[in-house]
Amino acid sequence: MERSTIVRVHEGLHARPATRFVKLAKGFESDVEIIKDGKAVSAKSSVKLMLLGVKENQEVVVRATGADAIEAVEALIGYLENPKAGLDDESESQSPASGAAEAARPVPAPESPKTAPAGSLRGVAASEGVAIGPAFAHFPPQITAQAHQLKADEIDGEIERFRAAVSAVQARMDRALAQDSLSAGDRGIIAALRDIAADDTLTGEAEKQIKGGTDAVSAVVTAAATIASDFSAVDDHYLNARADDVQAVGRQLCLALLGQDDVSLENIPEGAILIADDIGAWDLARAPLKRIGGVVCGHGGATSHIAIIARSHGIPAVLGLGDKVNALRTARQVALDGNSGAVIIDPDAATSADFAERVEAAARERAGLTVFKGVTPKLANGTVIEVAANIGSLEEIEAALDAGAMGIGLFRTELLFMRHMHLPSEDMQAETYSALAKAFARHPVIVRTLDIGGDKPIAGIEFPEEENPFLGWRGIRMCLDRPDIFKRQLRALLRAAVHGNIKVMLPMVSDIGEVRQTRILVEECAAELKAEGVAHAMFDLGVMIETPAAVLIAPALAKEVSFFSIGTNDLTQYIMAADRLNPTVAKLNDVTNPAVMSAIELTARAGVAAGIMVGMCGEAAGRPDLIPIFVKMGLTELSMSPASIQRAKKTISAMVGSA
Repeated sequence: MERSTIVRVHEGLHARPATRFVKLAKGFESDVEIIKDGKAVSAKSSVKLMLLGVKENQEVVVRATGADAIEAVEALIGYLENPKAGLDDESESQSPASGAAEAARPVPAPESPKTAPAGSLRGVAASEGVAIGPAFAHFPPQITAQAHQLKADEIDGEIERFRAAVSAVQARMDRALAQDSLSAGDRGIIAALRDIAADDTLTGEAEKQIKGGTDAVSAVVTAAATIASDFSAVDDHYLNARADDVQAVGRQLCLALLGQDDVSLENIPEGAILIADDIGAWDLARAPLKRIGGVVCGHGGATSHIAIIARSHGIPAVLGLGDKVNALRTARQVALDGNSGAVIIDPDAATSADFAERVEAAARERAGLTVFKGVTPKLANGTVIEVAANIGSLEEIEAALDAGAMGIGLFRTELLFMRHMHLPSEDMQAETYSALAKAFARHPVIVRTLDIGGDKPIAGIEFPEEENPFLGWRGIRMCLDRPDIFKRQLRALLRAAVHGNIKVMLPMVSDIGEVRQTRILVEECAAELKAEGVAHAMFDLGVMIETPAAVLIAPALAKEVSFFSIGTNDLTQYIMAADRLNPTVAKLNDVTNPAVMSAIELTARAGVAAGIMVGMCGEAAGRPDLIPIFVKMGLTELSMSPASIQRAKKTISAMVGSA
């Protein structure tokens, strides 16, 4: 029994829909295959199914042989023709985690020594503050297989050992899936990894090699590498990323075979300094941040996501050490200065005492700043300066509220897209933005539309390879070229605007036409929602000033939008023509450079002349030494990491007395 159909599953059979499809297929006794472009694979293997690369709107054939073949084909065809197949749990509301980030810890910027202590390393000062504590080295070891040729009488035992390892890994993943606190997105990822661990493609290839006399660890390493290579060779960006999933599962199987546990951030001691060559922003975001005293990393820069997360939680960080980070692998204690970028390995008694005193002074100042949580800073003429928070997820709401944020000046929607294995639905986005609006009902919430590019790819969008992705197809440029994605986000924002003061900001604007095209799409979306009887409200539209072009046309842009928000991170990078993630040119990424300050002043002048709000959402917005300058330029909104909010309020309040 066979039948052809057009696949309507949203984004095709990627990890989660493939996992559900396989589970459905395994419920039938018949042998079931799915055929695309003449190639047939078992419908009961998620790995083979994903490697087939079945995309939305492609034609496939479902073939079944067995007693229940008719029922199997009908059920599987029905699944493939359902746009929401495999994605039904995405409608779950994303609410702030009950154990959300701890209250923002504003860290003062004490005077740093003009010269670094002898023997110190120098990196990028990424998150201000000082810290000293036990070193926690996070350098997960590479699995190195010591190839061992099995004797004939050892093979059966080795297969049993391998199968026990597979069961152990699956059981570990099952325990993770049983956690009530697990989000829908994480649950889908873990379920897909568990499916890979049990898939005949991986286990079958490993067992085949074991039967040929290869030891289990070597067999897993080879099998995982082979399958990962197959994923890497597929002409699909999302499927290329599945290579990492296969390698991750292979690593877990090897560790189980070796009787070893992987290095986990869950075990980091209280107040420890996290040392790593590189760490994913999502891994760090899920780590026990309350226990981390500081972060030192070989990769990353002052405006990387690692730095942004560290600043949001008041964790001092020095990044961009490069290979020098290897010198900290055996350190017992580490002191770091997030203001100067200095890292000291096993500091002597005098240095330890100095850092301990500075940490204590920081704690005293933090305690003193808490009185500014509920302050509404005003200038002598009565002008209110809104001090808002930059966040990227609902989990960060509590930290922002505890710091006294007067709204959200930048909500980075790309993290919502990056944390899922496929593009988030309109409903999921609407629920997220609505929750944000409700949490800050008395204050404005500025949501930045999808700001993603070739340097930060996401599943579901195929980006071209670019010589310089920072100057390529990103931000508003990509969104306008993909109205199917952009309109889904705009519709969600219009729906969320019913619940609060939502404002929408466009990134990477360099031409007035980009604003006008967006406004047309907004009106189309509003008309569609009205016709559908869906509640919605219009929002203020603004632009993020981060390109030199936007600065130069600011007077004309100001007539088209309701507000400006100056993104000093990228603006500095583009004005100075210096990659902000490259530590070798870090000294050029200085917002106080006259060229950058002139660009900020030109933007402010244009906005004030047009009578629109001018704000700032770059990290410079939280600098006490620059806040008075920005306010005098005419900025009335400053948005920053929650850890800087109370000190910023104090700085603005002090301006009244000095005026």
